[in-house]
Amino acid sequence: MSSSQASQTQDTAEAHTAFTASLRAVGSNLDANLVGRAANLHENSAALSKQEGDLKKQTQNLSKQNEQLQKLADQGREGLKGVGDLQNWAELIERDLLIVEETLKLAEEEDKKSGRDQEASESWLRRWF
Repeated sequence: MSSSQASQTQDTAEAHTAFTASLRAVGSNLDANLVGRAANLHENSAALSKQEGDLKKQTQNLSKQNEQLQKLADQGREGLKGVGDLQNWAELIERDLLIVEETLKLAEEEDKKSGRDQEASESWLRRWF
């Protein structure tokens, strides 16, 4: 081999070595960054799994509370129905008492017109009420 060819081969080898070293340096920098990110992802994965478990437990607890509140709301609704029934019953009694009152007034007026003894009518009322 001639000296120019040997020099050219040596230059090519040196260039190849320098290029390979440059690639390794770039790869090493990228690799270090990616290794750090991968470690961070694994750490975050464990934290996310724990948070997911906690969220499931809290969701189950919230579901139980929701069921309890639904039962309470149903009981309240039934209680309000009872109040409505009681109010309706009271209104019916009030109406009946107004009818009785009006009937007694009419009977009293009739007694006055016919001249009946009012004391006898009052004693009759006392027996019934």
